[in-house]
Amino acid sequence: MKRRIKIVDTTLRDGEQCPGVVFSPSDKVRLALFLDSIGVSEIEAGIYDVGTEGVHYISEIMKKKKQAAVSLWSKLNPENVEESARQKPDLIHIGTPVSYTQIYNKLGKNKKWIENSLQECLEVARNYNIPITVGLEDASRADVAFLVSLIRLMRQKGVETIRLADTVGVLFPRRAGELVREIKQTGIMIEVHEHNDFGMAVANSMVMALSGADMVDGTLLGIGERAGNCNLYEFVHSAARKFDLNVSSADIKKGENLLKSIMNGGKKNDSEDQI
Repeated sequence: MKRRIKIVDTTLRDGEQCPGVVFSPSDKVRLALFLDSIGVSEIEAGIYDVGTEGVHYISEIMKKKKQAAVSLWSKLNPENVEESARQKPDLIHIGTPVSYTQIYNKLGKNKKWIENSLQECLEVARNYNIPITVGLEDASRADVAFLVSLIRLMRQKGVETIRLADTVGVLFPRRAGELVREIKQTGIMIEVHEHNDFGMAVANSMVMALSGADMVDGTLLGIGERAGNCNLYEFVHSAARKFDLNVSSADIKKGENLLKSIMNGGKKNDSEDQI
């Protein structure tokens, strides 16, 4: 029997960071409902921001979707987590910088600040009774000992899943597999999130799945910031022989056609008939 790997689509969040790509709220609803209809396990619907994204599309997706979990991304900030929680998604991803480059140089903080801030965010989510995935940002350049200690702290607080994010796309397959195996020893569920800066996002995602990852992120057409994310069609097409993905590459191709129609002016095409 094939092992189940859950597919997480982040086209609506990370994909929108692709230069020149902007989705309207109605675009996000159309894409999300299509992804829901083809069996994607989780749809990352975006970053809740009343100032730029409107206030209705998330609730519309939540009301109309039938099977996929819908998640929102939040900064490592209790107020941002609470804003997301008020939208009542199925999940909240908390982006948590874990490399020393991000902690000390980008944020000007330290490891203790990360630990304390994360615990505050988890408490807010617990008050709303919403499950959390902690996104370990720049995990590919982080100290593994710090990752393990932080994961153990998270497990004590009830976190069941972490996202290993190759934020600047520097992993290659050998190290990608090693990283998953090292983190897998903590017993936590692992979601992997690959960027394509060196053209390795699909290969890394495949190796990480083979090494024990439970969930794989991707985007339609591989769109995303800089060189993009793991191409969902390419991953599903190659991984379907090894894993139960609950989604077919043929359906992903229809999703790509829908995305192209939106990017070309929103003309309806045949793939929308399945929504």
